Amino acid sequence: MRRPIVATVISSRRHFLGTMGGVAGGFALPTIASSSPKSWAEAGELQGQQIADTTNDVPMFRGNSARTGEMPGPGPDNSIGVEILWTFTSEAGAFSPPVVADGVVYVGNYDGNVFALDADSGVEQWRFWTGSWVTSGLAVVGGIIYAGNRNGNLCAIDATTGTERWRVTTGDAVFSAPAVVDGIVYIGSADWSVYALGAESGEERWRFATDSYVRSSPAVVDGVVYIGSGDRNVYALDAGLGEERWRFATSGQVWSSPAVAEGIVYVGSGDGNIYALDAATGDERWRFFAGDIEFSSPAVADGTVYVGGKDDIIYALEAATGAERWRFATSDEESSPAASFSPIVAAGSVYIGGQDNNVYAIDAATGTERWRLATTPGVNKPQLEVVVDGIAYMLKSSHIDAVGARAPRLEAGGMAQIVHETTLRGGPALSAVERGYFR
Repeated sequence: MRRPIVATVISSRRHFLGTMGGVAGGFALPTIASSSPKSWAEAGELQGQQIADTTNDVPMFRGNSARTGEMPGPGPDNSIGVEILWTFTSEAGAFSPPVVADGVVYVGNYDGNVFALDADSGVEQWRFWTGSWVTSGLAVVGGIIYAGNRNGNLCAIDATTGTERWRVTTGDAVFSAPAVVDGIVYIGSADWSVYALGAESGEERWRFATDSYVRSSPAVVDGVVYIGSGDRNVYALDAGLGEERWRFATSGQVWSSPAVAEGIVYVGSGDGNIYALDAATGDERWRFFAGDIEFSSPAVADGTVYVGGKDDIIYALEAATGAERWRFATSDEESSPAASFSPIVAAGSVYIGGQDNNVYAIDAATGTERWRLATTPGVNKPQLEVVVDGIAYMLKSSHIDAVGARAPRLEAGGMAQIVHETTLRGGPALSAVERGYFR
């Protein structure tokens, strides 16, 4: 039987790198048994980019105000496998899509709270109760978190302290994730309206009335707000004045969030089509029938559009023409629509959760599987929402998980600087609490 060894758990990658900076001042690099990496540099090679300290942020739903679904990355390094690094659980049910800024993950929950979690460990830093279910994705810009809830409130929360800055009440639930551009917050509401609010005060700048619920999240690009409505239209609105520039009629509810790239608006409709529209005029460039994509929002990167469709199929389409490049089936089951599943893209991989309870990384160019990670079966299927700094953040039922590269194993006899004590077991993968700077 192997003897447990007592070794360091550095609390974060940042702590590790800061300590490494003091090597010349007398800190000795840890030594690892011969069957494990011989140095932390070698461990870093095994972990790929994950061990690096970066400042990449994901401040809004779908990655940015254009809602392209393109993440800064890199994704988890699969050279030695991927695993769940930490889990944060709430008893109240589902979480809303998170955002990441300055080493903190911000996420809302159906218990009405917005949580701030340490990105390295998942440890809660603070929580703020909004008063009702958090029903929207979040945004974090300029040190303020913006979150919508079932009571129709948009709450502005101090990102450092978790205290309320202001709130505005709309006429119904806010499912639409805020876009924050040039000091203005843009949201849609189930009261059938689109709002523009001052980011510092919540003062209403304008509102625009549609003819049904607005669940779509606005994309804001070059002074124009693009958003869908349950009235089956896609709207382009002047960002400064709220005046309509154009509308495009589909044959189904538009609860998908538009993605805007290279002068084209890509959006799904309840009629089963993904549409490519001229951003300036609203004229249709092309359409592609993907089946049940009412809630699936497209991702756009490097001239390709990625969208989840009927029977859990992910399609890759030529952005200019709509021609199919490849398709990937995440499940062998028929009639298993990925209706609410939206792909994201980072560093040449497409990430998505499947109805088969797996999460997938797919080669963005070829459509071949790079890796998959099985999750525990449940009512709610896994969704990958954010990929940054070597971590993919996954929502699953009542918890949020950080998925990353599997930690290098230590054999008995390994040594490390002691910061606080814990027991490391030689051989098996380290637990999330024990992982420390092996991440």
